[in-house]
Amino acid sequence: MAALAIAVTAACGGGGDGDGDGGGDGLGPGGPYFPQGAFWDQDVSGLPPASDSAAIIGSLRAAGGWGNGDVFQIDFSMEVLRVDGATPTKRSFERTGDFYEPDCDHVPMPVPPGGNLEGEDGYACESAGDCHLIVWAPDERRLYEMWRADLVGDRFRGGCLAVWDTSRVYGPTGRGEQCTSADAAGFPIAPLLFTADEVAAGRIDHAIRFILPNDRIRRRYVRPATHGTNTTGGADAPSYGVHLRLRADYPLDTLPGDGARTVARALQRYGMYHADGGNIALTAASDRRTTASWDGLLGPRDLAALDVEDFEVIDHGPPIELTFDCVRNP
Repeated sequence: MAALAIAVTAACGGGGDGDGDGGGDGLGPGGPYFPQGAFWDQDVSGLPPASDSAAIIGSLRAAGGWGNGDVFQIDFSMEVLRVDGATPTKRSFERTGDFYEPDCDHVPMPVPPGGNLEGEDGYACESAGDCHLIVWAPDERRLYEMWRADLVGDRFRGGCLAVWDTSRVYGPTGRGEQCTSADAAGFPIAPLLFTADEVAAGRIDHAIRFILPNDRIRRRYVRPATHGTNTTGGADAPSYGVHLRLRADYPLDTLPGDGARTVARALQRYGMYHADGGNIALTAASDRRTTASWDGLLGPRDLAALDVEDFEVIDHGPPIELTFDCVRNP
């Protein structure tokens, strides 16, 4: 797997009460998806670096740094659609070769009118990309995240669908040990996206999703990941799920604007979690359904000055070897 999906309506981070009541399209401070206590809303600014932080960062440098020609770039194509009502209308889908059992959920999912897939103008997957479809159903207390969706006419085909219960905080093994989700690391996508509304407000209260080329990742994973892929990184390479934090001494005043500094402060306080394989490092949400616009607020290369050496690794405990033997949690 590689990238993400759909259109976020506003702020997303820890600290919400989990009831999904954002009041129309506005999502109050510190919500909206899950109750407080998930890994993405933990302040890690005071934690020491992992003992092998320097070795892991050195491995990334030796492999070429970030993807995308070692440019720390932002992807703005991810979107999270919202559907209201306790029993939204749902559509069944045909499983494709990108659906894995027992990891994925073969259940009907809501498909709101007028929505679109990641990187697409509608629901047809025409670009051969990841074509994530993410739908948040707050009244149902569910977050639906599908990888490689494709809806053409009456035909709905889909890869892995992960349905998250947004009334709970998941434990260390998430939906299940060795189990994937719509991202290869196995955790949810939407809570790790940052939005134009958050950046315009000057505050992001959660960690951020990032990706790396799979030749720079070792074949195993660390918490909070529950899964990985057949990656080819060396002995000191980071594992799937690695947690990077921007160094506290990074000179934020050298960044090109307030938007870039807002994202950098979140990277210092909450960090970023490796979620999938790919080249464009950092993931934001599309501004199709937000009040604020990315235009003039934050550009795709406004954080290009950040090198891998500007980050350190936060310890997640011992690595877990990859077996692909998914055991789902109740």
